[in-house]
Amino acid sequence: MLGPGWIHVRRKTVGTRSRSSLEIKASSAPTANDAHHLAWLRHHVGDTFIAEVVLHTGPATYSLGEKLVAAPICTLWS
Repeated sequence: MLGPGWIHVRRKTVGTRSRSSLEIKASSAPTANDAHHLAWLRHHVGDTFIAEVVLHTGPATYSLGEKLVAAPICTLWS
């Protein structure tokens, strides 16, 4: 059985560095408050994020703020 952990993926672009972050929640309707870890990361790493995504168990995709989207985890297979 796998437990919680950290996965780090680095993607290098030509000329600039850009980052995206991902958080997975067991909730079916996460809020912007549920993504406060992503806001903390953006604050400490800098504003080079192109996208931040909260994956959840619900059916809808919706915005949680600028560059921050909540999406169903099943979109990984769609």
